Amino acid sequence: MEYFDITPNGMQHLRTEIERLKQERPALIKRVAAAAALGDRSENAEYTESKRELRHLESQMRYMDKQTRYGQVVKPVDDDEATLGKTVELLFDDDDESETYHLVGPAEADFAPNNLTSVSPLGRAILHHHVGDQCTVEAPNGEYVVKLVAARLTPGML
Repeated sequence: MEYFDITPNGMQHLRTEIERLKQERPALIKRVAAAAALGDRSENAEYTESKRELRHLESQMRYMDKQTRYGQVVKPVDDDEATLGKTVELLFDDDDESETYHLVGPAEADFAPNNLTSVSPLGRAILHHHVGDQCTVEAPNGEYVVKLVAARLTPGML
């Protein structure tokens, strides 16, 4: 697996989620054991479902653990450049109102509704540009232009 950039908040979110899953695991193991004690496992729906949930939880834990090991924390700098950990304000070519996003690494895309991953077409286009720059986005449905209106530190990012 390759190393990837992640914000300090993203890394903390992963670690918190791993701890939450670790807390859930003992109860799930008890459910599996209790269901197994009911008898024939081949026709025991409760055992099958509990075992499936336990495997899913352990799979999530392994995945997140791997994310924490291969994530390189990027400390954002307070300047006008669009980098990970910044809140960016963009003005789309065909719109009069700007939109605001949090520029994050690929592992953080789903952590919050306005996260914009640096590997998406829009994120890749604005990354390392400065306030005032016009950026061409190469999207699957064609190119479009956005203007970087603002790039400021996301609260709690340092």
